[in-house]
Amino acid sequence: MTSKVDRLNSGGGGQSLLGIRWLLAGVGAVLISAAVSVASGPVSIPLGQVARELLDHLPLLEVDSSLSAADRAIIWDLRAPRVVLGLLVGALLAGSGAAYQGVFRNPLADPYLLGIAAGAGLGATIAIVAELRDVLGLVDPVPLVAFAGALVAVAAAGTLSVRRGQIGSPTTLILAGVAVANFFTAIQTFVQQQNSETLQQIFAWILGRLSTAGWTEVQLLIPYAAVSVVGLVLAIGPLDVLAVGDEEASTLGLRPRAARRAVLVVASLGAAAAVAVSGLIGFVGLVVPHAVRLVVGTSHRRVIPLSLLFGAAFLTLADVVSRTVQAPAELPIGVITAFIGAPFFLVILRRQVGS
Repeated sequence: MTSKVDRLNSGGGGQSLLGIRWLLAGVGAVLISAAVSVASGPVSIPLGQVARELLDHLPLLEVDSSLSAADRAIIWDLRAPRVVLGLLVGALLAGSGAAYQGVFRNPLADPYLLGIAAGAGLGATIAIVAELRDVLGLVDPVPLVAFAGALVAVAAAGTLSVRRGQIGSPTTLILAGVAVANFFTAIQTFVQQQNSETLQQIFAWILGRLSTAGWTEVQLLIPYAAVSVVGLVLAIGPLDVLAVGDEEASTLGLRPRAARRAVLVVASLGAAAAVAVSGLIGFVGLVVPHAVRLVVGTSHRRVIPLSLLFGAAFLTLADVVSRTVQAPAELPIGVITAFIGAPFFLVILRRQVGS
């Protein structure tokens, strides 16, 4: 007898061809968004020359971009780090969102569900108020303390959901995350009120940004991104098994509670690292995975890889909008993603209520 998992992952050659086409489309979206982002800025650099400059740095290719030394410095020292950072953050938020939605079997779940945003916000607030950047000198402590705060929040939510030595149900975990988020937000609000002179810096971080002085933030994020992406890819099978329900998952040899815990640890690690270097950029982990599911179906064999690719492209293009819509001023990228994501969220919510 064919199981639900077999039916979920089946589809024949037509579905496989569809998956390959969408995978190629995702890779193309990443390349195009990266080229457009590198070409965009106060100094105009033709897209064709940017593309040739990028191709020239690929192995076994020699392409003359005809760019001046100053333009090359702008591309590789200023814009390329920001683009790579945007690709990594977008991929991690969208991939983590897809995993969260799979674990909780709810399209309204996102990577901030267990208090990551509140924990990171509190950590960043403490680092800014305490002026740790002046104490440590060469190392910017804000991302480090924000990362630690995000992990503490997730750990607290997991601990509070444990009953009789076992982690609780998804509902219990969500409620624990809500409680932790509210508690951390209350502490953050108190700290802000006691240090009103730092509000501008704090809100600039909370609204999200991809500003970078070089490759430092990228180097900081890459190890966590690598671990998280590998973990999400390895979680594809367990996520598809969890989709059929705990009872059938158990008959197939999977331990549902342990599998959920492992997937949430991997997804939370990636989301926490992304938030630590970029601030609180909302809706990426909600909008992109849900949009991918609407197009390619519910199998995580397609949802996870495509969420990673399209999440990277989406955030990179959102960063282009944030830098150009009010040039020379720059809007926080969180404003752009919220402007796009909030209406999408309402549509999802209305569909959930109507179903």
